Amino acid sequence: MNDSNKKTGLRFSTIILVAAIGVIAAAFLYQAQTRGLLPKTVLEAPKLPSQETRTVVQEENAVISVVDKSSPSVVAIGVTQRVINRFDPFSAPQSQSSTIGTGFVVSDKGIIVTNKHVVSESGSYSVITKDGQKFDVKRIYRDPTLDMAIVQIDGSNLKPLELGDSSKLKVGQTVIAIGNALGRFTNTVTTGVVSGLGRSVVAGDPFGGSQESLDNLIQTDAAVNPGNSGGPLLNSAGQVVGVNVATTDQAQNISFAIPINAVKSIVDEFVTKGTVSRPYMGIRYEYLDRDQAILYRVAPGAYIHEVIQGGPASKAGVQEGDIITKIKGQDVNSDNTISDAIKDAKIGQSLDLEIWRNGQTQKVSVTLEELPSE
Repeated sequence: MNDSNKKTGLRFSTIILVAAIGVIAAAFLYQAQTRGLLPKTVLEAPKLPSQETRTVVQEENAVISVVDKSSPSVVAIGVTQRVINRFDPFSAPQSQSSTIGTGFVVSDKGIIVTNKHVVSESGSYSVITKDGQKFDVKRIYRDPTLDMAIVQIDGSNLKPLELGDSSKLKVGQTVIAIGNALGRFTNTVTTGVVSGLGRSVVAGDPFGGSQESLDNLIQTDAAVNPGNSGGPLLNSAGQVVGVNVATTDQAQNISFAIPINAVKSIVDEFVTKGTVSRPYMGIRYEYLDRDQAILYRVAPGAYIHEVIQGGPASKAGVQEGDIITKIKGQDVNSDNTISDAIKDAKIGQSLDLEIWRNGQTQKVSVTLEELPSE
């Protein structure tokens, strides 16, 4: 064999040898990787999260951050009552304790906001914090128009929540509700969006046993159940924008909250003075819109369900079944409510009303008085 043939054979053998080594090396690396002997990053390029994934993670982190920051300031409201065994009416009354609602801390002086119907029954009320501490309620202020109440305890080291600005809420904005769902599931977290603003409804909570006519509410699709009443409605910055009220009867995915701006001045006065001085008219009512008025063949306005005996409205001659059609010369509707007129008035001020009674219209003047302390 000449030198040329030898060189050609040598090059061919070298190529075969290199190829064989490459195959063996590849097989070795593959086996090592599949057995976990080599990190995947050796063979795989890192995958960057998609824009959608990053957005979801950001939203989840925002909710988690709000919950971690806010939930220690959310408390359960409990009541202890003396009850009689209905199956044995001759037995001695027994003490019965239950969780009936939610509240949230607004001052390190032990001041907590909740709903009025949460603390409307007779009994001894208590506050239970997230870490299990229990405090007796020393004082209660019940507002006559907002279905809100302020309770005070002797607790210390309570961190108040930051109050936001409900006037800046937008429909579609994300909101977070924290409360004690059904009175059993403490610090339950639900999320939703603002579904509407300026709503007027008759809302209540079976635990409270009463209903209230409420105006200018925030509507949300966050799940609010009996026991959630009085808890905070928070924005994504962890600021309180509303006080949750249990959903209306037979409603699904519809809940309501009192705007926090309607609560701030009351809280500030209570924190500063220890009391709240507010005018009241002494009525409970339900707004009837034009369609309802046509259906029932009555005038649209505020239908009076109850007149408190000895109150300002009672002294002026207002009766149950009356419909207030005008206040201060303006039609009563969702934009001009009774509660707004009272809130903006002063104790001792007279409000001119036009009422519809049995098909006839008459005018009365009600002089507002200071709400009696409870």
